[in-house]
Amino acid sequence: MLHPSYTDLMEIANSDVEDGETPVVQSRYSIVMATAKRARQLVKGDEPLVEDYNYDKPLSTAVKELYEGKLKIQGDE
Repeated sequence: MLHPSYTDLMEIANSDVEDGETPVVQSRYSIVMATAKRARQLVKGDEPLVEDYNYDKPLSTAVKELYEGKLKIQGDE
């Protein structure tokens, strides 16, 4: 089982969306693409936005950043 779950990550990513607006993240695919893109940035040398990243793989760090609300997913607009 993944922790945090996709459902938790989707709720966090959509937490800034007002009632009646279209959610930024509507599928697991969006979560996967966003965290994979961030993991590639970390591999290329970007600084992690969370503490205790030294023991994590880049993808784990990206998921942790999203879960802690430090990574925002932008819509197409």
